[in-house]
Amino acid sequence: PCGWIADSLTEAVTLGRWSAEVTHNHPEGIKGAEAVAAAVYLARTGSSQDEVRRHMERHYYVVDFTLAEIRADYTFDETCPGSVPQALAAFYEGDSYEDCVRNAISIGGDSDTLAAITGSIAEAAFGIPDWLQERIGDYLPDPISQIQIRFDEAIKARRQR
Repeated sequence: PCGWIADSLTEAVTLGRWSAEVTHNHPEGIKGAEAVAAAVYLARTGSSQDEVRRHMERHYYVVDFTLAEIRADYTFDETCPGSVPQALAAFYEGDSYEDCVRNAISIGGDSDTLAAITGSIAEAAFGIPDWLQERIGDYLPDPISQIQIRFDEAIKARRQR
């Protein structure tokens, strides 16, 4: 949400940091949250995958591997250095929301976390396909669905200002 609600890259990074300070409270956790918030913000405001990659490499993580190179040996690693670069690689190698998420899942390990990180960036870059948006409602309990609806409305209202 930090990358979606922010009005600037600086604000996205700040919100990412604040969100992690209360949940991770570790420099690497904070760095990971800042990186993801920045990537979402950049993707949502029209930066290409290459532009996102260049920003990540300058400020956060250098991804000097392909998913094919790590797939056979990648294992569960809940740390940010062991998951955020891999999630970024899944985004860099994808050409749609679904492709990016499938890339993340394909390497195994902490695949739900990888898919969540990759999916958040991919949604900002590619959007979620209509067919999948329709299916999501079938799985979310009503209270969570209502939160999503209110968040989407808040984002839309904020963009109209």
